[in-house]
Amino acid sequence: MNQVKIQIPSLIENIRVVESFIDNSKDEFDFEDDIYGNIMVAVTESVNNAIRHGNKFDKDKNVYLTLQVEENQLTFEIEDEGPGFDYENLPDPTSPENLENPGGRGIFLMRNLCDSVNFEENGKRVQLVFNIIPSQNGASH
Repeated sequence: MNQVKIQIPSLIENIRVVESFIDNSKDEFDFEDDIYGNIMVAVTESVNNAIRHGNKFDKDKNVYLTLQVEENQLTFEIEDEGPGFDYENLPDPTSPENLENPGGRGIFLMRNLCDSVNFEENGKRVQLVFNIIPSQNGASH
C-alpha cells in the first residue's frame, strides 16, 4: 500500500494545494479519468468543510490530507483540528424547505460521488473511499 500525506494551514486559497495534490496523485498512481472528477469535487469539498466549519478559518490550525492507495481502492482521509460535528443529524438538502439554501450540500455530494464516506473522531476526520479497477485487467465499471 502506498500512502501520501500533506498538511495545509486553514486558508481557503490552499484548496489549490489540494487540487495539485490530487493531480499529482493521478499522475503517480494512474487512476481512471472517470473517477478523477468525483475525487476532485469530493476531496476539495471535504477540505473546504474542514477549513470553514472544522477549523473556522483559523490559519494556525491545519487540515491533514492523506491518500492511501491499495490495489482496488483509493482512500482519502481529511482531518481538521476543530471540535467535530453531528454528522448523523444533518438537514436533508433535497427536502423542499432546504432547496433554496446556498449551503448544506457538501456531505450529500460526497456521499453521492464516493463509494463510501466514513466519519471518525466525532466528525473531525472523514474517509472518502473510491473503488478502482486495477489497470492490468482493463475492465470498466
